[in-house]
Amino acid sequence: MVGRARPENGSGRVGRALGRTKVANDRYEQGMAMRRSVLGNAHVDRAESKKTPFDEDFQKLITEAAWGSVWTRAGLTTRERSLLTIAFMAALGHHDELAMHIRATANTGATIEDVKEVLLMVAIYGGVPAANAAIAVAKRTYAEMDGAA
Repeated sequence: MVGRARPENGSGRVGRALGRTKVANDRYEQGMAMRRSVLGNAHVDRAESKKTPFDEDFQKLITEAAWGSVWTRAGLTTRERSLLTIAFMAALGHHDELAMHIRATANTGATIEDVKEVLLMVAIYGGVPAANAAIAVAKRTYAEMDGAA
């Protein structure tokens, strides 16, 4: 545009892009810290070591969006988010993720009694077959956790 000076202080397009990059980097770091807090260092280290060029963008996305933007919010406790995630994974039939989040209860403060109550809610609001399958996953996962202790 004629007569419009270009910003020299980083407030232009480049400055905004750099600002977004810093925010994304901060969100990634916060997300990685939360992910480690919930899932444990060993799990995250294993997942990170298995990244490939095919899924590295996906791993970055879930770390920034799920762990860095949602799990770090102040509105719910980590325990509450853990229980909600278990309910969603159970209702949607995502059994690998369900087992992972049941294992994570060791770090989130959610008890086995909490999980039992959540799965009863899933039976009513998500369907008995979904809850039945989730209960089988939970029993197997808790047995594995007890065996590892």
